[in-house]
Amino acid sequence: MSADFFAHLGAHVGLAGSALLLAVALGLPLAGLAADRQLPRGLLLALAGGFRVVPSLAILTLALPLLGLGFRPALLALVVLALPPILVNTDVGLRGVPNATLEAARGTGMTERQIGARVRWPLALPVVAVGVRTAAVEVIASATLAAFIGGGGLGDYIVGGLQTGDYPQLVLGAVSVAALALLADALLGYAQSKLAV
Repeated sequence: MSADFFAHLGAHVGLAGSALLLAVALGLPLAGLAADRQLPRGLLLALAGGFRVVPSLAILTLALPLLGLGFRPALLALVVLALPPILVNTDVGLRGVPNATLEAARGTGMTERQIGARVRWPLALPVVAVGVRTAAVEVIASATLAAFIGGGGLGDYIVGGLQTGDYPQLVLGAVSVAALALLADALLGYAQSKLAV
């Protein structure tokens, strides 16, 4: 593999990884805070539903006047793409913990903070992990769109191949993105299986 390929791969992983980390950092606390509050929860899930139906390319287009070309608008679009599965799965996981389990924890004298840290979040973690895994695959695949606005990554091969009719270059980009998404899915699936034990 050439140095050019590894530079594109690094840019792709950096963009997708940054977007996923930001989405997790935003999504987990927001869903955790809203899970037991009806109005904030409804608003948050409505927001997640809205984000889900907005195409990433549309977000890129809207972000261009504010953020210009390159990394930042692509990052914003990918964070918006990653948030819905993280928000929804975190909500489902936290609300799926049986009330009897929570009451038993309260009966032992644990505070609500201790119940959250030692009981509720650990039990919800396998479901939360499914959301993160889904978001990771979607972000890796969609990070190819960054190439349309100078964001770099493996999408450059796809866009360049389409523009010049260079089929091998197009295949290299497409296969590389697919392999990266499958690898991330496998690694996160393995981590998820460990959480479920």
